[in-house]
Amino acid sequence: MLDKNLHWILSYYRNSEIGGALFFGELAQRLRPSAIQQDMTRQFADEAAHARYWTDCLEKLGCEPLKLDATYQDQYLAAAGLPANLMEVLAITQVFEKRVLAQYALHCRSEGTPRAVRDTLKRIMADEHWHIEWIGSALRGMAKEYGGEEVRSALLRYTAADREVYRRVTGEHAERLGEIRLARR
Repeated sequence: MLDKNLHWILSYYRNSEIGGALFFGELAQRLRPSAIQQDMTRQFADEAAHARYWTDCLEKLGCEPLKLDATYQDQYLAAAGLPANLMEVLAITQVFEKRVLAQYALHCRSEGTPRAVRDTLKRIMADEHWHIEWIGSALRGMAKEYGGEEVRSALLRYTAADREVYRRVTGEHAERLGEIRLARR
């Protein structure tokens, strides 16, 4: 029987990956054909695959995903406001992907993490590295259009919002998260 806290955490990860897939799929559909649209389409597919990996992992552990309404991303709008343009969407995504990678790495190193969870985390983290890479490259390219200071400012603003959201989420779910709630960035 899977620990109820781990069951919730894995379901939360899954739900957040579904949220990312839906967001990036819709955005990719709206963008004009470009390198960014192609990378966004790949990211959309990755996020959907990640949700499936969590579904498979939960099944291996003998349970179904919990029905959760909230995702981590849902809280970003309250903390940071709606992104005003594609550069800001990529900036908030860059910050978010770094948070995901840090959280997954911490969870992977946490004592007592079941092998199926650790394997799933490692599989997803490989994609997360690529997400950070392509978005960073796109943001560097956008510095010409938006200005380097504007890109840096957006990244700083969203990093501050991420810290606020992370603090709130980990505080609210401290008992569920236990030792894996301590990822710092």
